[in-house]
Amino acid sequence: MSSANVSTNVLRTLHRVHRQLADLRDRLQRGPNQVRAAEASVALSEGQLAQARADAKTARAAADAKQLQLKAGEQKIAELKRKRNAAESNREYQILNDQVAAHEMTNSVLTDEILEGLERIDVLQEKITRAEEVLANARQKAEQLRSEVAEQQPLIQGDLSRLEAELKECESALPPTVRELYQRVVRQRGEDTLAAVENEYCSGCHQHVPVNVCSEIMLSHPMFCKTCGRLLYMPEDRSPGT
Repeated sequence: MSSANVSTNVLRTLHRVHRQLADLRDRLQRGPNQVRAAEASVALSEGQLAQARADAKTARAAADAKQLQLKAGEQKIAELKRKRNAAESNREYQILNDQVAAHEMTNSVLTDEILEGLERIDVLQEKITRAEEVLANARQKAEQLRSEVAEQQPLIQGDLSRLEAELKECESALPPTVRELYQRVVRQRGEDTLAAVENEYCSGCHQHVPVNVCSEIMLSHPMFCKTCGRLLYMPEDRSPGT
């Protein structure tokens, strides 16, 4: 490893800035993702409401059709009863009487089906009401998220710009030979480029860091973890073996 010295404070700052940048970039992406998820929820709620209304319309049309059938059946029964009353023979009377009974049975079944249909319409209307409430809440949440994200994005962008400038300043403090190795690890690991040594263990991969390596780090010599490749540094107010 190069004999160039690297300030522990610089390494600590680099690690902090990398983690803060990663968090900010995550927040920058998370906001629009949350908005898209909320908008998808609105679309789903709209679809559910539309389906509930379509089901209610279909149920109402079916009930109306059965009521027309019932009315026609009642008219037919009235007509058959008139013919039955005017029957000229017992046989004709009995035939008409049987027809009246059959139509009355049909109308009885229709009446039951109409009542069931009206009950279903009531249930579907309640479903529509709930779907309308869900949609209203989904739209409100989506609008609130859009507003919050629109407000937060410029602030996050500002913090990103500030931290990116701080990162460049810290990186410029690295010796050229170390900076090249460091940048190679950055391309591979991003915010996990650095790791503190805690009780002689790399906090990144949790593998043991030899005492001689810890001593080199204490002397501000740049050292990379032999296991994971992270650039190592000592946490504040710590020394090897403590």
